[in-house]
Amino acid sequence: MNKVAKQKFFEDVRIIDIAEEGKGVGKTDDFVLFVDKAIPGDIADVQVYKSKKNFGEGKIIALKQPSEYRVEPFCEHFGTCGGCKWQHMDYKGQLKFKQKSVADALGRIAKIDVDGMMDIVPSPADRYYRNKLEYTFSDKRWLYDGENREDETLNMNALGFHIPGRFDKILDVKHCYLQAEPSNELRNSIRDFVIEQGYSFYNLRNHEGALRNLIVRTSSTGEIMVIVVFAYVSEEEVDKLMNFIDAGFPEITSLLYIINQKKNDTIFDQDVVAFKGPEYIHEEMNGIRFRIGPKSFYQTNSIQALRLYEIARDFAGFKGDELVYDLYTGAGTIANFIAGHVKEVVGVEYVPTAIEDAKVNSAINNITNTKFYAGDMKDVLVADFVAEHGKPDVIITDPPRAGMHPDVVNRLMEIEAEKIVYVSCNAATQARDLLVLKEKYDTVKIQPVDMFPHTQHVENVVLLVLRDQGLTGKDSRTKE
Repeated sequence: MNKVAKQKFFEDVRIIDIAEEGKGVGKTDDFVLFVDKAIPGDIADVQVYKSKKNFGEGKIIALKQPSEYRVEPFCEHFGTCGGCKWQHMDYKGQLKFKQKSVADALGRIAKIDVDGMMDIVPSPADRYYRNKLEYTFSDKRWLYDGENREDETLNMNALGFHIPGRFDKILDVKHCYLQAEPSNELRNSIRDFVIEQGYSFYNLRNHEGALRNLIVRTSSTGEIMVIVVFAYVSEEEVDKLMNFIDAGFPEITSLLYIINQKKNDTIFDQDVVAFKGPEYIHEEMNGIRFRIGPKSFYQTNSIQALRLYEIARDFAGFKGDELVYDLYTGAGTIANFIAGHVKEVVGVEYVPTAIEDAKVNSAINNITNTKFYAGDMKDVLVADFVAEHGKPDVIITDPPRAGMHPDVVNRLMEIEAEKIVYVSCNAATQARDLLVLKEKYDTVKIQPVDMFPHTQHVENVVLLVLRDQGLTGKDSRTKE
């Protein structure tokens, strides 16, 4: 380890950038510092708590000069909760650095010229914008400084979010700014009731306890879904809590519960019981209704989801006679959204239940020009599949954070659709895929979209157009 790396304290560190996980980046004598809660423009004294050869992690001991982007966080849980890590940066600054992160990834990894990249689309709302939140019950509450851990009268039950890096510790949330009411009132009322009634909260190490998770889904149509996930519980306890929720929150349109005694929290393989109402709510987008079940995937920022899909549609520039492949179609949201603008859409998705949702969403909207298939993308999207369904004019792909499997990228190279619209929630993996695709495709448009204010996450839409293989010209957006 070099001499600089052994230092534990640095004075007057200028923060010049912000890392993906939300830490500020400073540099001194070729030694990089990742600093908690630091913002580009800050000048601070930094205490290092972890060192490697060429970088260290630290925290601000004294803020000498605050950044122009620095603001007072509005949430009492900021800094402890793992969400909203950019809350101490004003929204203008957040947008600037999200734009920069996309440009840096595409320029550095894919070697794409980003000079013509469009300005990021801001979220109209930066609070209460999520339509889904999942809370966790735990008998191991995160304790704040000053709380006596030896106090036997201390209430250790919590209903809230996981502490970053601690699977077994839950932050008891008083007010969360991510989801509109009745989310906060519901969570707090349930917590007070079950503590009063003596319910046991789940122990994440020993896997015992009655109460496990609370999931709240809201929609732009005003419908509300609440799912209570129990573990080891009596029928009487289930009925008592569900009746309490029903009586106190009559606006809930779908009240469900699940008994999950597995060691993980996933509910995709669990039976859902409807206590009141149907097992779904509806979302609406541009006159198209989407049925949302307890296991359905739907973009969590409804307003920005519409904008994201409009951009994808507009980038494709449909004339009405196109065959479109919608890869990683999820519940068929994009597929059904664009169906009225094209000849046919073929959607592929790994999760079978999502494909069933996609088919239902077509049916309830009387959409007849969609087809959906479930399976691993690299196994489904083979030559025989294309031969059966036809060569697509446009491919829309919206993969998970890991990006597309190399076999899928190679298949796109073989298919040679005229256009590819690549929607991504991770510019780094998108850039990795674009580096391969640029052998045949020009990057024509780049549009970042902010779906998640106060976080480092950013969506990005890229339009790729097949280069005329008969010409020898280079990609006009490729760096030399």
